[in-house]
Amino acid sequence: MLNKIFSNPIIRQYAVVITVNLSVLCSGIGLAWPSPVLVKLNNATETVLPRVITAVEGSWIVSIGFLTGIVANLIIGTVLIDRFGRKPFLIFMCLPKFVTGFLYIYATEVWMLLLGRALVGIADAGIFTILPMYASEIASKEIRGSLGTILQIMCSFGVVTMLSMGPFISYTTLNMIYTGFIICTTLPLLLLPDGPYSLYSRGHKTEALKVLTFLRCSEVQAKEELAEFEKADEMNTDSVSKKDIIKNRLFLKSLTLVLILGLGSQFVGFNAVSFYLQTVLESTQTSVRPEVASVTIGLIQLFASFCTTLVTDRFGRKSILSVTCVGMGLGMLGLGLFFKLKENGAVDGFMNYVPLISLILVVFCYSAGIGSLMWVLNAELFDGPSRGLGMSISLIATTLFVFLTTKYFAIVSLSIGPAVTYWIFSVNCILLCVFIMFCIPETKGKSFAEIQDILRGKTCEDTKC
Repeated sequence: MLNKIFSNPIIRQYAVVITVNLSVLCSGIGLAWPSPVLVKLNNATETVLPRVITAVEGSWIVSIGFLTGIVANLIIGTVLIDRFGRKPFLIFMCLPKFVTGFLYIYATEVWMLLLGRALVGIADAGIFTILPMYASEIASKEIRGSLGTILQIMCSFGVVTMLSMGPFISYTTLNMIYTGFIICTTLPLLLLPDGPYSLYSRGHKTEALKVLTFLRCSEVQAKEELAEFEKADEMNTDSVSKKDIIKNRLFLKSLTLVLILGLGSQFVGFNAVSFYLQTVLESTQTSVRPEVASVTIGLIQLFASFCTTLVTDRFGRKSILSVTCVGMGLGMLGLGLFFKLKENGAVDGFMNYVPLISLILVVFCYSAGIGSLMWVLNAELFDGPSRGLGMSISLIATTLFVFLTTKYFAIVSLSIGPAVTYWIFSVNCILLCVFIMFCIPETKGKSFAEIQDILRGKTCEDTKC
């Protein structure tokens, strides 16, 4: 029975991509880790430290991983990314998380938590760079979009896992479970094949053909894809060194598109809100317990990610992104309205639930839209030789934007008020929507070569740029 099931190439591809994305489940747990843990560290009876942490220490605990991620990506993108296979590199990047787990468990000083968060940032920088590339190499073009969104599903599942257990168990138990997840999600990576284009680009053409034959269940189709690799390399014979790639106009166009997407994905405010989720919910003073609301919102994020996987290869990237950006804008508008009314007097009745409804809308739309599809587009908009460098630069910039928004969200919110902060996020959502509608090419159902043709301007039906 199992042999019959796994004789289907689509099921094989899903199995491989789901397995490799298990590492992102731990990344999701790590991303949501500050939400319940900061509450514990600010509670004199729950903290494992000699004292409660300060606001500045809390902001660094949230954001330091993004800062170290930037440094890690500089090294990954310029030195390491194309020297090793996708699989060995993924396994290597999971190792810092083991150290982090033990630092969390035995933490007695703030510096131990900061070091742990810094190491997680390094690990996630590598994982979020390599994994979309690996998934795009594994997937056939018909299902590349849906397979690419599995990253967001696993990340969301990790977030839900942390939000579901974090508020209800002790600090030590929480981090022991986290370390267990790290072990259980790293070991299956040993069973996976390496990325076929990665093998091909390093001269292992026979191994690349074997992997493609296994994934497509057809040697004929595997040879056709290998021929596409050769065609793409022939078109980029002059773009071998990193210096030459950076000078390539097509690469610069793709890079500009993904950098603006990365900037937009952070300046819509989702991560700034989600990392302080429990704190934001406590400020609304509803009858709904903040930890229960956090779990509910996490489940909605997971559900939205599933929805994107089901529809992304049916409706296309641009339409999904445009609609969800408008939805996020409305959600941020609602949050701003609530806090503005709260500034002017007591809020009661239904208005107390407006922030919860708005947060649900923001979380659903972000997870169903830019949160899932940004990774897909990042991998699709670059050609093979430039994909590693392009994605690494993109992730460096995106990580910098995450660091800035999470580090200064609380400060800006206190300075200009939460209402104005959320309204700025709302305007950013609409600006991102306009950019997507007029400048991002539709990549649904297209091979990498066809996408590059669109960017060259050979066809213009899918883009107005």
